[in-house]
Amino acid sequence: MLEVLQLEATRSTPEIIFNPANHELSVRGQSYPENSFKFYEPILQWVDTYLQSVGDEKVEIHFCLPYINTSSSKCIMMMLEKFNKAYHDGKNLNLTWFCSEDNDSEIECAEEFQEDLDLPFQIIAQKEV
Repeated sequence: MLEVLQLEATRSTPEIIFNPANHELSVRGQSYPENSFKFYEPILQWVDTYLQSVGDEKVEIHFCLPYINTSSSKCIMMMLEKFNKAYHDGKNLNLTWFCSEDNDSEIECAEEFQEDLDLPFQIIAQKEV
C-alpha cells in the first residue's frame, strides 16, 4: 500500500495531502518555491505510482492555489497532464479547483489549466478560500 504523502505548507510551498486510502489528493496554498522542480519532483513520482495502483475507485483531486509562480505552474501542469492521461486510460478522476471569487488572476489561472484538460474539472469561486 502506498503511503500518505503529506507536506506541511510553508510561506512559499503549498500543503500537500495525498491519501491513497480514501483516494483524496489535495494541494492548498501559495506555490513559489526557490526550485519548483526540486519541490514537485517527489510529488510527481508519487502521483505516477498512485495512478498505476488505483483501480476503478473515484479519485477526488482538490486544488486551492491563490498564487503560483511560473515555474510552479509548469510543475502543476505536469501533474495535471498525468491526471488527464490517467483519465483517458479509464481512471475515475474528478478535479475541483477552489478560488477566491475576488481574485480574478486566480480564477483565470484555473481556467487556463482547465482549457488544456479533458478530465472532469470544476472551478468553484468562493467568498473566502
